[in-house]
Amino acid sequence: MKKNKTLFSIFILALILRLIPVLLSSELKIGLDDMFQYDMLARSIESGNGYRWYAQEDLEQIERYIDMDVVEGEYDPQGVLTSFRPPGYPTFLAIVYKLFGLENRFFAARIVQAFVGATLPVLTYILATQLFPEKKKIAKIAGLIIACYPMFVVYPIALATENTFMPLALASVVMLFQASKTHKIRDYIFAGILIGLTTLTRSVIFAFLPIALLWLWFVIKDKKQAWILLATVLILTVPWGVRNTKLHDRFFFIESALGYDMYMGYHPESLGTFQYGISLDLMPYLDDALRDEEGMQKTIEYIKEDPGRIPNLMVRKLGYFFGLEHRAIAYFYTNNFIGPIPQALLISIFLIITMPFVIVTSMAAFGFSFSKFNKEKWLIFLFVLAYITPHVLILAEARFHLTLLPVFSIWAAYAWVNRKEIISQTTSKYIQWKSALAFLILILLFLNWGLAIWRDSDKIALLFGPDGNKAGFDY
Repeated sequence: MKKNKTLFSIFILALILRLIPVLLSSELKIGLDDMFQYDMLARSIESGNGYRWYAQEDLEQIERYIDMDVVEGEYDPQGVLTSFRPPGYPTFLAIVYKLFGLENRFFAARIVQAFVGATLPVLTYILATQLFPEKKKIAKIAGLIIACYPMFVVYPIALATENTFMPLALASVVMLFQASKTHKIRDYIFAGILIGLTTLTRSVIFAFLPIALLWLWFVIKDKKQAWILLATVLILTVPWGVRNTKLHDRFFFIESALGYDMYMGYHPESLGTFQYGISLDLMPYLDDALRDEEGMQKTIEYIKEDPGRIPNLMVRKLGYFFGLEHRAIAYFYTNNFIGPIPQALLISIFLIITMPFVIVTSMAAFGFSFSKFNKEKWLIFLFVLAYITPHVLILAEARFHLTLLPVFSIWAAYAWVNRKEIISQTTSKYIQWKSALAFLILILLFLNWGLAIWRDSDKIALLFGPDGNKAGFDY
């Protein structure tokens, strides 16, 4: 009963905090290409036209800015069948649109996303109790961190996959742990459904499936259940892969964006993260297969031309993955979405948004290093590794690390609860490997953030300057 009361309190706190920015932005439209594309797809599903984008009206709107590659006689005014985006999030939006109508669809979607987002701290609490059942305080602190974390509070405003992907990914891990303890087939089926839905939302999570299966097979010894988990995931995901393969007469799984992402990640002028200019190069292609083919061919050319650049590029991608969370505020403020803000207030807002990540990850470095590893914690570590690796190989942004924040918050909470023991060990005259690992992670994090601030110093000066709201930064 006490646990349920705590979970309910965390949920209500998280919901109230998320509803505040949503209600304050009730008239706000959408401002990024990704949001525009998700909205197109959702409207097409809601209207019964299938998974299409760039219908006539939308095409005319985008062609004000980009000259799209439209083939005469082959274009369907209802829109182009696509496989570029995974179907999970647009389907979620389509359900919201069907229930609440199209006139106020953005506001309705944001309200629903606030409720969905409020489940993330609850799931964090549950995961923490699974990892540290003997210390409930860790779960409470971790849940509160995610409930109050600034980026999570404002994220429901965005029409972005993270709003459904993050709760689904965390719920998948929570349910997998639950199934590994009960050994019940129904729990494994439920875990498989969650992993399948997560994959249909963002396919990067599919890299975690082989690790989960090996963990179940060799560590938990649930060999039969591992097959059931795999079958459940494939039943949900393979039909969409068949659909995409038939659509393009070429094998595609959940999406056909790999070539596009690789092109951005390995372009000669790429820094390893999303860059507006490079992102437009392949955007005019309405044929997803052609875009993917062109992107992959160019990527191979770029790698062959300068293979020695690749290790440095991967390090940069890892740096962007663990970067500060200032990109969104810099874009929206410098493009005058909210008007001028006094410098002192703007700096305060900037620190409120960026400093929580610094604090949480710094403490998590000690929590990770000093917590004892068992079979559950090894799976969490491998989950983190499986999620980071594809981004280091393809493309990375700071927003991608938000999916791992619940795990980081649990490690941070562990460090706080056990701070006396950790401090006594770190101040010991004998240097232990745990202390060395924690300080190494801490040094790398601060080196990464310091280099990023130095690299972007000119932009930061413009951001906080007298006409910062008109600086017009690219996203």
